[in-house]
Amino acid sequence: MIQTLQWIFGLVVVVTSVLAVIFSFRSRRSRDPILRGLYGARMNMSIGTTLIFLALIQMVLFSGSTLRVIVGALFMVMGLFNLFAGMRNHSHFTKHRSSAR
Repeated sequence: MIQTLQWIFGLVVVVTSVLAVIFSFRSRRSRDPILRGLYGARMNMSIGTTLIFLALIQMVLFSGSTLRVIVGALFMVMGLFNLFAGMRNHSHFTKHRSSAR
């Protein structure tokens, strides 16, 4: 069971990290400011998901030393902040994109 969770969490971390890099490149290369914002928001959501799953790996899969719990809690807070900021920005730029058409 623990081995399965390690593989699943590790796979999610790798996939969301790759997505964050892809959206970062797309955001930096885009000339359209609305698309740049959408890709930046998706990048934030990917980074947030990565940090949340890194926190879960730290807190759930390893023994609970004080330092691990503190680092996991910091990753969780930063991940939640990035996730919600990305969701807010994505909805903002989606509204602008639909009104621009």
